[in-house]
Formats: sequence, structure tokens, C-alpha cells
Amino acid sequence: MRERVLALRRAPRWWAVFGAEWANSGHRFELRPVLTEEQLRAAERWLGIELPDEYRMFLLEVGAGGAGPGYGLFPIKPPEPDAPPSTGHCALPFRPELTAELDEHQCYAEPQQADYPDDDAFTAAYAVWEARYDELCGALTEGTLCLSHRGCSYYFVLVVTGPHRGTVWEDVSSVGEGVVPIELRGKSGHVSFAEWYLDWLERAERQAWDETAELPPRFRPTSDK
Repeated sequence: MRERVLALRRAPRWWAVFGAEWANSGHRFELRPVLTEEQLRAAERWLGIELPDEYRMFLLEVGAGGAGPGYGLFPIKPPEPDAPPSTGHCALPFRPELTAELDEHQCYAEPQQADYPDDDAFTAAYAVWEARYDELCGALTEGTLCLSHRGCSYYFVLVVTGPHRGTVWEDVSSVGEGVVPIELRGKSGHVSFAEWYLDWLERAERQAWDETAELPPRFRPTSDK
């Protein structure tokens, strides 16, 4: 897999793949060096979890970040000696039911001023509602590790605790839709890390080697006139 990704640096239309070339940066089909088992275990100890098998294998054999879905995979590296303690967010239980609870809280539970006798009562009720909203939003990604982003505050996350451990979901809470399982065309059910990454790689290969794609202006030859 690592060789397939790195080979795309030589593809004639590598820039056509989303996230490969972005604001004169992008992942450009580069991969970080792999981790050693010792480095990986140090990262896991800091996070307070053991990472799912497919993702562990990727970090040990393909790369510890770099080219991937969206704008590329965030790096994973062992903590520095003076690193602050982990928040413990990853080690908490993943609760997918919170997305439905958040939706119900937003749609049906928000206090309406007409239902309260005075401004003080309404303000107090709204403060309670708002505190619960913030609590739900903060808990949506508990038990997950952020893998990458695709802009507009949309993120891909890997579930690392509970029954859905090892599957990839999308954090779309920025638009009020919570954390939802991703879907791949032609596949039903939850998507594992390997399925998610290989689906991206296969699509990237088709795009990058398609010589019929039109060159964007910055790659077109300039006239000498």
C-alpha cells in the first residue's frame, strides 16, 4: 500500500485528487515514516487506549500520517518527554446514540420565551438548555481518534472504544448533524479503517492516472509572447 501511495507522486494528474494540492500545500502523496512497535505503544499509553488492529498495522507498515482521504491523515507520534497528560477523551465510551439525543435537544427542547412568566425564568431555563447542548456536543467524539479533515470543520474519526471499534465515522457536528457512520458506494454496514483508506486509494489512482482531465491554469504552459 505504501508503494501505491508514493507512486501517485509521479502520476500525470496527481493534482486532480482532492486534498493532494491545496493552497500550495496539500499532502502531495507523501507519507510520514512508519512507527516502531515501541513508538506506537508509547503513543497508545499516552492516549490511554490500544488502537484498532487495521490502524495499528497502517502505522507500522504504511505511514504514521500523510496522504489519505480529505486533506490527508493527521500524524501519530510518540509523546515528547515533557508532553502534558492526555485529556483521556479517546478512552471514554463511544456513544453514537448521542447524535439522536442532540438532534432532539435542538429541535424540541429549546425553551421558548412565550412559555415562561418573565425574562428571568426564561433566561434560567435557556442557560440549563444551553449547558446541556454544550455537554452533548463535547461528548459526541468521545471514544474516537480524529483521522483527517475535509474542510468546513468536517472531520473523519476512528472509533477506538466499544462495539463500533475500528470503524470510521464522520464528525459533521459543525452543521448540527452530529457524528454519523460513513457510507461507501456498493457496501452496506459500517466501514473499517482499511476499507475506508483503500476506497480512497483506488479512487485516487483512477483520478491521478486519468490523462483526460483538464489542466488547471497554474499547471498550463505559459506563452513566451
